[in-house]
Amino acid sequence: MSKAFIAAVIQDSINCTGVASNKAAEDLIGAIVSELKKEGRFTLPSFGTFTVHKTKARKALNPRTQEPVKVKAGKTVRFKASPNLKKAV
Repeated sequence: MSKAFIAAVIQDSINCTGVASNKAAEDLIGAIVSELKKEGRFTLPSFGTFTVHKTKARKALNPRTQEPVKVKAGKTVRFKASPNLKKAV
């Protein structure tokens, strides 16, 4: 799914211009990102839940040279599909 796809669905749904639907899609994605930053989780009923998980610093191997590489601690987003979505797919 892309931002263009979301904008096209919005445009078809409410019969607005492409510029307005692109703005709505940007605002929707921005709201989801800000909620993830603020709360650490975002739930779309009947779709699923996005959660932010912290990753620890670790050592990994460069697959090309097989040399050890340090990977910094960070954050990643995980998604868990709702039972309704699993049933629909």
